[in-house]
Amino acid sequence: MRNAVLAAIGDELLSGARLERNAHFMAGHFHAKGIDVKRIEIISDEEEEIISLLSRWVGQTDTLIISGGLGPTHDDKTRYAVAKYLGCGLKADNESYDRILSRVKGDSRRYSYTESVRDPQAMIPELAQTVYNPAGFALGIKFEREGTKVIALPGVPFEYEAMIRQELPEIFFADEKRTASVIILDTPEMHIAQKIPEVINHSGLHVSILPAFPQVELIIRGEPDTVSWAESFTRSKFEGLVLPEGSRSLADAVLIEARKKGAHIACAESCTGGLVGGSLTEIAGSSDVFNGSAVTYSNEAKNKILGVKIETLKNFGAVSSECAIEMAEGARRVYGADYAVSITGIAGPDGGSESKPVGTVWFGVAGNDSSRSVMKTLPGNRNEVRTRAVNFALAELWKEIRK
Repeated sequence: MRNAVLAAIGDELLSGARLERNAHFMAGHFHAKGIDVKRIEIISDEEEEIISLLSRWVGQTDTLIISGGLGPTHDDKTRYAVAKYLGCGLKADNESYDRILSRVKGDSRRYSYTESVRDPQAMIPELAQTVYNPAGFALGIKFEREGTKVIALPGVPFEYEAMIRQELPEIFFADEKRTASVIILDTPEMHIAQKIPEVINHSGLHVSILPAFPQVELIIRGEPDTVSWAESFTRSKFEGLVLPEGSRSLADAVLIEARKKGAHIACAESCTGGLVGGSLTEIAGSSDVFNGSAVTYSNEAKNKILGVKIETLKNFGAVSSECAIEMAEGARRVYGADYAVSITGIAGPDGGSESKPVGTVWFGVAGNDSSRSVMKTLPGNRNEVRTRAVNFALAELWKEIRK
């Protein structure tokens, strides 16, 4: 099996000031093509660290992809480290850099800045080749040594992705399916493992089990025929609880199901502050079935926007079955939707009581024929409660549309 190593350079990644995204992007594509990712490393901006990385993996892996350290500032040292490793100097690839300049020649300010950083951004090691940057201003670097293809690219994610597609197009071509994702609702991971031992223990498969309440995602990897069998077998064992094939998330499944039914959906949110609507509208084309979301944080907003009765709020409180149902019914009415889901709860860290502790969340679901509510006490800090609430709301909405 072919293999690869991914590395990211930057003190800001080690300190937690920035999230590393490029290795995550690339690892998924490698796994989908049956290429084993042996290691993902994050290292500092120091030249010695970069040289050590190269010494460690050149000759030990088929492909080494490095991101970061190719900008114009003092801490961008990748080009110098690669040159030292190769035992050569740097040269300016002015032809490639002029191509970059030609993209901004109509913008005098950007043109002037891009020209001012020609040195160092046009510089590459003499024993390496240039990787043209179709989305940014820093040139990339590539070379082969001891059977390892090394590619060093800028760390800006959209530049990295554009250059990867340019340099490794075979990774993005349609190919036989070597990876499958199966998302199962309302089933503990241990129960899943016990129900499909034929898949979990199959010597030709690698199965990852990823829980994220209220779902568990199985990532199945292997040879195409074996993966296809394992996916079909798993789906047959969890009929009614497994999200439709092709859906990559709960939000995706909701939109797919709504389209199948020709239905329109809406939501009303309090403690999640619009995260349900955000997860749906993150997906391109959601406007064909998603009508809107009301963020009604205060009691006044719940009353004036959604029509939640003052008596309901006084007698039962905002965090209650009655309020959740009226919120869902109000969202369905206001947005002219067939189905709506609502969330109202206590995300914390304050605001809880003995009868309604932090993590108490009520969900309302309104459909064409009836309305219902369900309560969950969700664990975790504020962000974790909110994230779990969003996932549970989407799962309930999917089940309502599906039935």
